Amino acid sequence: MNNTYTIAIHGGAGTLVKGLMTEALEAKYKEALQAALDAGSKVLENKGTAIDAVEAAVIVLEDSPLFNAGKGSVFTNTGTHEMDASIMDGKNLEAGGVSLITGVKNPVSLSRDIMEKSDHVFLAGEGAMKFAASQGTKLEDEAYFYDELRYQQWQHIKGSDTFQLDHASATPKDKIKKDGKFGTVGAVALDMHGNIAAATSTGGMTNKKWGRVGDSPMIGAGTYANNETCAVSCTGSGEFFIRGVVAYDVSCLMEYKGLSLEEAAKEVIQNRILKIGGDGGLIAVDAKGNITMPFNTEGMYRAFKKSNGDTMVSIYKE
Repeated sequence: MNNTYTIAIHGGAGTLVKGLMTEALEAKYKEALQAALDAGSKVLENKGTAIDAVEAAVIVLEDSPLFNAGKGSVFTNTGTHEMDASIMDGKNLEAGGVSLITGVKNPVSLSRDIMEKSDHVFLAGEGAMKFAASQGTKLEDEAYFYDELRYQQWQHIKGSDTFQLDHASATPKDKIKKDGKFGTVGAVALDMHGNIAAATSTGGMTNKKWGRVGDSPMIGAGTYANNETCAVSCTGSGEFFIRGVVAYDVSCLMEYKGLSLEEAAKEVIQNRILKIGGDGGLIAVDAKGNITMPFNTEGMYRAFKKSNGDTMVSIYKE
């Protein structure tokens, strides 16, 4: 065991336009990111596992109404909340994903239960809820997930065929972006045992229909971890991240082309995903403790901390 660890978190790519972000609101976001970073770091400082650290960090973000995951999840076309999450352990490539669940306080913990207790990788909908019941998963009523700003986002496009990515306007004329809150959330970590892990959680798209699922719960698209390469958590336009198999693509470029973590992530976010029309970003860490957090949007809620004391909490491009 060595005494080095690294953790990075994100609260979504795409941000309030800088002129519209108030100082008070910016402080709130940074406080929430710091709290999540602290929760994950504490696990790592106490020689805990990367998988425990990413779960702990994501739980804090899910419990905050500021981000589109858990408590702050957006409204679907029918006025419900459908949440997705996934987690992966780089040590053994074990993974769990869950989709289209309602009422679950911490979807990331349910995805971990799927990984550890179900003999499966991916559960969805009614079956996932039955599994959650069998595990005594903590549920909350509808009121817990109600957020006025999220509700207004939905009211604005309710009844239309428009859906809204959390970090983008529904149409160019749309004014939602002014007050929009953003954010699929995620975490990646390297622990003192040399293992890495990743986790991602989201409430999806406002006004989404037909059981739409994005990249967040999909292993290889929104989340991936392999000790040989890297751990990745993505945020952005899910359809494009699925088509680009983004999280695994970063790992692939490292494994087969010998690119560094930074080179691989940059190639995927600044070139490959843009070519097919996708926007967003990702956070990634490798087994040496290197971190990269590229994005091609105006900003990305993000933070990291290393055992050597290096730390950062940021929203816009520096």
